Amino acid sequence: MIFEEKKIDSERIYEGAILNVRRDTVTAVKGQAYREIIEHNGAVAMVALTSENNVVMVEQFRYACGRPVLEIPAGKIDKGEKDPEKAAERELREETGYTAGEIIYLGSINPSVAYSEEVIHIYAMTKLTPGEQDLDDDEAVNTVEYPFDEIYKMAAEGRLVDAKTIAGLMMAKEQLHEKLNL
Repeated sequence: MIFEEKKIDSERIYEGAILNVRRDTVTAVKGQAYREIIEHNGAVAMVALTSENNVVMVEQFRYACGRPVLEIPAGKIDKGEKDPEKAAERELREETGYTAGEIIYLGSINPSVAYSEEVIHIYAMTKLTPGEQDLDDDEAVNTVEYPFDEIYKMAAEGRLVDAKTIAGLMMAKEQLHEKLNL
């Protein structure tokens, strides 16, 4: 039997621009325990595929990792944004300049189930039309393309570190292999 923890009390301990943190008191197997939880509005990530089956990737310096990271395009769902698919369209355009003629929902992941409520909705974006990036003032993003097979192999061999990128590539390979000949 799995013991289900129940919230007894909750206290907001941090409010930020991207996330909040709360400390919950919960029932535990042997009494009570504390859980620190990150509240996050959610995010989207896109496996953007060109007509040549190249994956549009972004490379940017990630402060928390202390180095540049190669990722699929992604971004947070803004407050008040109700439709993750619309957020995915917006984020793809902002980060890469591309717009998609076809959008395929691949699934959702919870990247840190122990301490975060964040859910990332992952989409495949095809029939791409190029355009201009529209980056936020604090963003510096390089856009690069990799053949699907090459970037998938990099993920499978552990050469990519970003969880949403690895999950998105695995989902795309499994769900779109016949449709897009991946």
